[in-house]
Amino acid sequence: MISYVYSIGHGKKTIDEFLLELHSFDIEYLIDIRSKPYSKYCPHFSQDDLRKSLEKQNIFYVYMGKELGGLPVHDSTCFTEDGRVDYDKLKEKDFFRKGMERLFVANSKGIRVCIMCSESNPIDCHRSKLIGEELLIYGIYLQHIIGISKSKSQSQINEDLTNGTFIGMFGDEISANMTSKKRYL
Repeated sequence: MISYVYSIGHGKKTIDEFLLELHSFDIEYLIDIRSKPYSKYCPHFSQDDLRKSLEKQNIFYVYMGKELGGLPVHDSTCFTEDGRVDYDKLKEKDFFRKGMERLFVANSKGIRVCIMCSESNPIDCHRSKLIGEELLIYGIYLQHIIGISKSKSQSQINEDLTNGTFIGMFGDEISANMTSKKRYL
């Protein structure tokens, strides 16, 4: 049997679009992995509002940004010299390993979970570059929800990542390395 964990980015979606996408994959738990669970531009995705919207749809909300977030605010040893987050360093941290263990347990129980961050395109996000890669090591496949009943596999994302450089949503080049797109230091 193939094991899946799902992934989604909220981007600039309406809450209704977002919920329809989750329902189309029968998601039971949404795991918020944003380091900062708030959105200035889309306030309906801020933690409290999102939790309330999910509860109305019988989807459980779990915050795990401290364990699985892409910006480790409590550990400066995870950064490169140019201020990007180094995912190879991050994946070795105890807090990250504990977060991954929670995903493994949910998966072993057959719970349909979906990790969520803000970036719509999985290529732009640590969901694919970090978590998706780690799940594959354990035989768990990350399916990236990209629309209602539409998804892209981690293998497809890896193929995109290894093909070179991409143009991001703001016209900036994104290199295919396993660090954060942004500089933080």
